[in-house]
Amino acid sequence: MAKTHEIKVEKRNDEGKGASRRLRRAGFVPAIVYGGEVKPVSIQLLHNDVWHASQNEWFYSSILDLSLGGDVQKVLLRDMQRHPFKQLVLHLDFQRVNENEAIRVRVPLHFMNQEASPAGKTSGVVITHEMNEVEISCLPKDLPEYIEIDLSALKTDEIVHLSDLKLPAGVEIPELRFGKEHDHAVVVAKEVREEVEAAPVAAEGEAAAAAPAGATAAAAPAKKDEKK
Repeated sequence: MAKTHEIKVEKRNDEGKGASRRLRRAGFVPAIVYGGEVKPVSIQLLHNDVWHASQNEWFYSSILDLSLGGDVQKVLLRDMQRHPFKQLVLHLDFQRVNENEAIRVRVPLHFMNQEASPAGKTSGVVITHEMNEVEISCLPKDLPEYIEIDLSALKTDEIVHLSDLKLPAGVEIPELRFGKEHDHAVVVAKEVREEVEAAPVAAEGEAAAAAPAGATAAAAPAKKDEKK
């Protein structure tokens, strides 16, 4: 189960683009909390707190405790707007979590023991990670921060599919409900063979065309003069 992380927030009363710009200049990030039976609430967070949290994997896949003056609400980050080129977070969307309802979250994949595997030790074998995260469904109490994939037994030309992942109790991959065609590859170990390109062989006609004109004339027998 993923750990919960507490983040302090403040309620904001001013809304609109002008108010958001003023908040950002003052070092805050405007945000909104929605979902459940409670109406959406506009909040603000210190930008430095948000920026440091955003450098961690858990910020995107864990239950977050938003603390508003002692009132704690459990939420998931659903959207984050960043500045196109500056290291600035512009806006956040949080969704309230019901402890008794399943949630869908994309969690990162951690690949373990790849170098120690038979495929990892074989020269000329390339191991490709086709996915770096996967969408899971579970109750909030069962939410893992990540899914580990043990590749210690991976062999050349083997493929690890979604159905091969060992999931924690209470966790499932919703996409697998729709049939085998949705059982996508996660890891592929493939041997790369070097292809030696054969030198092109010139056709006889090309060789003849490339020969000097004088050589062709010299090769032809001279005609005898029949008249004396």
